Amino acid sequence: MANQYTRVILCGAFLVLAVLSIAPSAHGVEMPEETWFPKAPSLPRRPGLTVEVSDVHELIDAVKQAQPGQTILVADGHYMMPHYVQIAADGVTLRSASGQRERVIIDGAQSRDGELLGIRACSGVTIADLTIQNIKWNGFKINSQTNVQKLTIYNCIIHNIWQRGVKGVKVPEENRDAIRPRECRVQYCLFYNDRPKRLSDDAADIAQGNYIAGIDVMYAKDWTISDNVFVGIQGRTYEGRGAIFIWHDSQDCVVERNIVIDCDVGLQLGNPHRPADVQYHCVRFIARNNFITRAPEAGIVTVYTKDCRVLNNTIHDPQSRMGRLIRMVFTNDGLVVANNLFSGPRIRNESESEIAFHSNLIGDFTHAFVYPERGDLHLKGAAVEAIDRGLALTEVTEDIDGQPRGAKPDVGADESLN
Repeated sequence: MANQYTRVILCGAFLVLAVLSIAPSAHGVEMPEETWFPKAPSLPRRPGLTVEVSDVHELIDAVKQAQPGQTILVADGHYMMPHYVQIAADGVTLRSASGQRERVIIDGAQSRDGELLGIRACSGVTIADLTIQNIKWNGFKINSQTNVQKLTIYNCIIHNIWQRGVKGVKVPEENRDAIRPRECRVQYCLFYNDRPKRLSDDAADIAQGNYIAGIDVMYAKDWTISDNVFVGIQGRTYEGRGAIFIWHDSQDCVVERNIVIDCDVGLQLGNPHRPADVQYHCVRFIARNNFITRAPEAGIVTVYTKDCRVLNNTIHDPQSRMGRLIRMVFTNDGLVVANNLFSGPRIRNESESEIAFHSNLIGDFTHAFVYPERGDLHLKGAAVEAIDRGLALTEVTEDIDGQPRGAKPDVGADESLN
């Protein structure tokens, strides 16, 4: 039986109590868990050579010596890492043998390095069904400048990572289009921190304890970020970066069916900082069918974007500290914002571009959700304002649970069955 706990967050003059279920893992690490969170289908095992490891030295050796196409199966256990390791061979799979992500814990608490697990100069790597935790900088480090392609991070737990859970670094201008990270996936992962970041967590923090995000990727192309849960990704003063933060000339990415609860920013598409060689941060993105609850800096923010679509998202924060359930800043050429359910303050449009707004609902819709305190923003039958009030969109044929949408779709991420 899951225990209960209360997460306390100070947002301006408001004290927000958010109650989530907590499931203790086999190794005593507590994690948020709800029956309505996305559940990952089992990932089929790849054919080919398999190496089984059961202690930290075997794990390090297997990663360092991995051959193309090899699968490394990690036995249940708590692996205290002495230093950073990286995968550098095509087609390698690193996963738990049991398939239970909470039973294999790769822990950086005693590491001499600030990063935990890297991917370098390779394509087709899969990391699945395990936990990484306790590192002061980056958990999964994508060394994008070395040509990393088709990476899959699947059904992992990313816990107490104090800069970025998943980090994709800058790609040099020379040969950028050829080596930018393409066709990567982050799916069915749980990102959570036990508490807001402290100054003692990271002496290198450049933002007074607020240099923290869940996923931070640059120059991404054709990525899918879907069906993940983010809980408590917060800076010291609740001014951190996005749970999902994508920028620097990223193109054709889909961000969908994610659940964000008590993170400083939900989806951050772009950034006010823009280097001279970047005209747009995000081009032809679709952000659809996401739940976002209590994001005090912004639920969704778009900055220097082109031809992006923000469709059928539900954002709930009636007492929003900054009044930014959605915020558009600077250039957002061709942006479409449609069928979104904004439970809280009005739209914050600070953009210089002409933006198309269609069939968005704005107001306090606390009464319309199943359990908004926990972040469950599924619609109740009483949600008459949202049911059958949206536009039929070719880009949105299903809802956050994969249920089909009809000719008269509901507004927001959930399609009510009532």
